[in-house]
Amino acid sequence: MENHTYNEHVLLLEGLNVTHQSSYPAFIILLVIYIFTMVANIGLTVLICMERSLHQPMYILLCNMSFNDALSITTFIPRVLSDIFKASAERYITYVECAIQAFCGHMFATTGHTILMIMAFDRYMAICNPLRYATIMNNTMLVKLCVFAWGVAFLFVAVLIGLSVRLSRCRSNIFNPFCDNASLFKLSCESVLINNIYGLFFTTIFFITSMGSVALTYIRIAMVCVRSKSKSLNSKALHTCFTHLAVYLIMLMTGFIIVFLHRYPQWSNHRKMASIIFPLVAPCLNPIIYGLQSKEIYKVGKNMFQSKIMSLRL
Repeated sequence: MENHTYNEHVLLLEGLNVTHQSSYPAFIILLVIYIFTMVANIGLTVLICMERSLHQPMYILLCNMSFNDALSITTFIPRVLSDIFKASAERYITYVECAIQAFCGHMFATTGHTILMIMAFDRYMAICNPLRYATIMNNTMLVKLCVFAWGVAFLFVAVLIGLSVRLSRCRSNIFNPFCDNASLFKLSCESVLINNIYGLFFTTIFFITSMGSVALTYIRIAMVCVRSKSKSLNSKALHTCFTHLAVYLIMLMTGFIIVFLHRYPQWSNHRKMASIIFPLVAPCLNPIIYGLQSKEIYKVGKNMFQSKIMSLRL
């Protein structure tokens, strides 16, 4: 049991534990990844917003995902970078800041999965019901789907964090590089049974719904492709679905690994390292995968870049 004489509004954050010699390389690597991820995702978001030819359901959903990825990585990387050169005894964070960071981290992670589920539905409609695609995936439906993606994540995560915030606190140490829900309820000496039940319910329902909907969608797409025996349809399905499936599997595996490591306290060092590395993977790779695979985005980006070069020469 920790000493009870502490300021209940200030917490001690463990941060990223690296040696003094490793702090500079770690800082540079994280900073470069952060800058690249922000530039790539914000650039992709601005490109889609500015170019009218990209105002299609697939790219609007991609715009949502890129914007979400930029917010997600900003939730924790700047804080980790600011603490990396501080002594472990000086890495303080207020409880309110910790709760906000935990809420944002879980919300943006959940929103990323819901957007990918909706993107799977969009690909299903485009390939399996091309004649009805424009009618169903109209602007009204697209707005509803985007609001649903963000709204569902906000509602479920608000309950998740709310259950932890309601608890009294008898500890002040966060044994993690940044704040998350588990870090919040571990500050309490009360029973956290309700937190564990809801957390298990939330995780189970979320992953089952996510994997089930994506699996069902791709099974239906595969059945349509097999029945049609059309090379053009199969090529289109392979091209458009590969990027989505690759991004989804990357996000799913990183989430599974972090959840799995949380269940084994003896692997706490591996979990702490994974909690820093894996949230960087999807936001960093998503714009690369979509930017390289999407001919439309590549073409528009190339044309805009060339026009800027020409204008500067003139």
